[in-house]
Amino acid sequence: MPRYVALVAAHHGEYAVHFPDAPGCSAAGPTVDEAIANAGEALAGWISDELADGRSAPAPRSVEELRQLDSVAQAVARSAMISLVPLVRSSGRLTKANISLDSGLLLAIDEAADRAGMTRSKFMASAVREKIEAGA
Repeated sequence: MPRYVALVAAHHGEYAVHFPDAPGCSAAGPTVDEAIANAGEALAGWISDELADGRSAPAPRSVEELRQLDSVAQAVARSAMISLVPLVRSSGRLTKANISLDSGLLLAIDEAADRAGMTRSKFMASAVREKIEAGA
């Protein structure tokens, strides 16, 4: 799964995120964690728009490559943080998957899904997405 370099900086009381490899793609949030989570959604949407418009998705460059750019070096010098954001795109198509889980874990999943008002599948997909976006 590709990971894109994001620059995160404090901006007017919140955190702003932009991607050197995805010009025009940005996100924000009241905390660093929320800004980065929002950045993952923004990146997926931006890539989808690029593909829908007949353009190809830019390949993500490494942190080392991007640090060589003046714009990135200047942003970091002004206290921007660097984060890697995974590209997790939704296809809009559901696919069945046969997995094996410990029965106690499955019971805990079902109870947590019920408390959240979700189906087992939606709960598990949400949990997995959160784990991936957290860098697992």
